[in-house]
Amino acid sequence: MPHTAPLAPLKPFSAIVFDMDGTLLDTELVFREIVYDVSRDLGFTMTDAVHHAMVGSSHETTNQLLVEAYGVSFPYTLFDEQCRTHMRVRMEQAVPVKAGVHELLAELKARRIPTAVATSSRAAHALSHLNAAGLLSSFHAIVTRDDVTNPKPHPEPYLTATSLLGLAPASCLAVEDSHSGVRAAAAAGLQTIMVPDLVHPSDEIIALCTAVMSSLHDLRAAAFAS
Repeated sequence: MPHTAPLAPLKPFSAIVFDMDGTLLDTELVFREIVYDVSRDLGFTMTDAVHHAMVGSSHETTNQLLVEAYGVSFPYTLFDEQCRTHMRVRMEQAVPVKAGVHELLAELKARRIPTAVATSSRAAHALSHLNAAGLLSSFHAIVTRDDVTNPKPHPEPYLTATSLLGLAPASCLAVEDSHSGVRAAAAAGLQTIMVPDLVHPSDEIIALCTAVMSSLHDLRAAAFAS
């Protein structure tokens, strides 16, 4: 059973900053399959524990995790290249979005509430996938791994996004699916909502969140309850 947090009333907010993979785009399950397949092809056995630690992590953190798990002989550069190639092929077919994305973004647009993306993905990946999903024009700012010195769980991605929006972090809502992302958003001072995808929240993560919700439909209902 996943952990859940009581549905706390949301404080007023002036903008929403979204994570991308697993939050806006339903890509984490696809990437999980690719990670397991590529690892096997390279002669290594991926585990759920290692994969869960990778979710929401930057390129550098993933490299470190895999070397720690499998030793210095792990061919990270080759692994990374093959994962990206497989992902590119899969995403040429379609880039699926999470349930509730279109409805929530339409509501925010109608209410003139600005939105941003803060992702650990590189710019080429992020912009390509958001564009293919038809979401790119929905955001006032997009912060990728290429735009910051320190990726999540450091608060810099969220601080950068709120700065680009011209708003104080405390006036913004963050939506995340990973532990790393929740830590980053909370450290930056945003009101943080977790919508778990593949990884459920621990007690530590629940404590950092205003609420843990099952979907973006629930977030929309809580944010705009009359």
